[in-house]
Amino acid sequence: MLQTTKSYTKFPHSTKCRDMEFKRAKITDCKPRPNYRVWIRFDDGLEGEVDLSDLVGKGVFEAWESLEFFNNVRVDPKTDTLTWDDEIDLDPYVLREKVLNQKS
Repeated sequence: MLQTTKSYTKFPHSTKCRDMEFKRAKITDCKPRPNYRVWIRFDDGLEGEVDLSDLVGKGVFEAWESLEFFNNVRVDPKTDTLTWDDEIDLDPYVLREKVLNQKS
C-alpha cells in the first residue's frame, strides 16, 4: 500500500496587514474646469486637478460629450466621490492617485 505523508510548515501569522493604516479616499469638494478637467479636494486637505479628457466618448463617458452634462459634476454624499446624475461615478482612490502623481 502506498502511503502519502504531507508535511506542513506553519507560518507565523503576519501582522503586516493589521498594522497598515487604511486611509479612506473621501472627496469633499469639486469644481469642473475647462477641457474635461475637475478640481477636487479630499478630506485630508489634498487637492488638485485631474484630467479626464482621455475618457470622453468611451462607453458610459459618451455622455460627457455634452459639456453641460460634464459640468454638472458633484460629490455624492453616500460614496464621497465624483458623480454625474447618478449615472457615472469614479473611483476616489484612482482620482487620489492622479492628484498625488501630479504633485510628485
